Amino acid sequence: MIKRILLLLLFPTLLFAQQKDTTAIRYSKNISKEDLKGNLTIIASDDFEGRETGEEGQKMAADFISSLFRSYGIPPYKDATYYQSYPLNVVSPLSTTIVTNGKKCNQKIDFYNFPGQTEQRIEKKNVLFLGYGIEEKNYDDYKGVDVKNKVVMILSGEPYSKDSISLITGKKSFSLWSTYYKVKPEKAKEKGVKALLIIVDDVAKDVEQKKHRLESPSLKLDLDKTEMPIIYISKEMACKILNVDNIEKIRPKQKPVKLDVKTELSIEIKNSIQKNSSENVLAYIEGSDLKSEVIIISAHYDHLGKEGNIVYNGADDDGSGTVAVMELAKTFAKAKKEGHGPRRSILCMTVSGEEKGLLGSSYYAENPVFPLANTVCDLNIDMIGRLDEKHENNANYIYLIGSDKLSSQLHSISENANKTYTNLELDYTYNDVKDKNRFYYRSDHYNFAKKGIPVIFYFNGVHADYHKPTDDIEKINFEKMVKITKLVFFTAWELANRNERIVVDSNKK
Repeated sequence: MIKRILLLLLFPTLLFAQQKDTTAIRYSKNISKEDLKGNLTIIASDDFEGRETGEEGQKMAADFISSLFRSYGIPPYKDATYYQSYPLNVVSPLSTTIVTNGKKCNQKIDFYNFPGQTEQRIEKKNVLFLGYGIEEKNYDDYKGVDVKNKVVMILSGEPYSKDSISLITGKKSFSLWSTYYKVKPEKAKEKGVKALLIIVDDVAKDVEQKKHRLESPSLKLDLDKTEMPIIYISKEMACKILNVDNIEKIRPKQKPVKLDVKTELSIEIKNSIQKNSSENVLAYIEGSDLKSEVIIISAHYDHLGKEGNIVYNGADDDGSGTVAVMELAKTFAKAKKEGHGPRRSILCMTVSGEEKGLLGSSYYAENPVFPLANTVCDLNIDMIGRLDEKHENNANYIYLIGSDKLSSQLHSISENANKTYTNLELDYTYNDVKDKNRFYYRSDHYNFAKKGIPVIFYFNGVHADYHKPTDDIEKINFEKMVKITKLVFFTAWELANRNERIVVDSNKK
């Protein structure tokens, strides 16, 4: 009898906890397939020339986005502008010269390196060869190895174990060091490595496959930072540096390798620098009683530009996220106009430079318009309009990445929003720290996560048209886009209107 009474007393509370917010539901209906499709038709058109950062097409896209923010009744956030402009350095390689033991090596025959590496000259009398990496069981063998200020040479490809530990990073990581390095270069720099030489199987084949990237200028925010160069070298060049006649003689089989080889080596990188600029486009919807706290909703609107007459329209990457952010700005602005505005402020921010190294979001994180201490979280939308191979027969899904890494409350709010309103399949495959794709580090949310700001990354996974000129609007699933955009809306609505700001209570690596 007592248990029955307790259940009856608790029932209204349980009912209230599951009750839907009718106001939120009403405004979510403003997120429309027609608007998403109409805006994406423009953003992903040939007229915008692939929206390459710093180029005319990107600036046309910025103008279009800001004009729509104005039409939604959102005022410019500062000095009559929606733009946060930032400087760019366009780095074109003049030459990379490598001389080993008095003999000059041939660029694109013996070695290659990508544009944008810091202009510098390195002179060394030894090279440290470390094979593929270090197996966890043999890690103690390397405790005395010092990589600081050394030129380190490694082999690309799979080592003897998938559970390897990189000497450079000192952490469990990819077995392929070069891939891990691209994702987390600051870790290598922390260890003080001077330059990284990576032995590849076929330089000529790589040069042909990566021709466009090797010949295109690179964009940089800051030229004052000396970055560790990564240079890909042939087996023959590796033999010359290591003074051996066959690389197979020192290729590791069952145990790690560490060879500190005395050799004369010089590396000189020369560049040509031009100045340019780009823009993040900001729509700021000021909150009410908690307006000093800010929820950021982000997406990158840049893409890969064009090659000759071939345009990389990037309808999914990330035209889909861009127009979703525009819809969310429209929806929150309408709610505010009608007296249902958010308590916390909403910053709908489309950034440029993501394809060039997360440049726009990096600039914002270092030069925030609103204090990072007052930034509650970043909800980042990057590719939500397509299906990947795993879900080719199920459009009702989205990958969520990062939701639990810094705030358990953010994760719970996201889960509850989905259960209450959208009922998508939330796939956390890429949230796994062991995931080799390491998508957590590869979109704009990461620049906020690095600052200790909780994030969620909404992502549909890659597909056959990823980073190809065939990523066009005709292949976009707009019903899927509407549902995911609504999930972001309901999550942001709760974050903006709850009494307490979410706490940072975890730091999962």
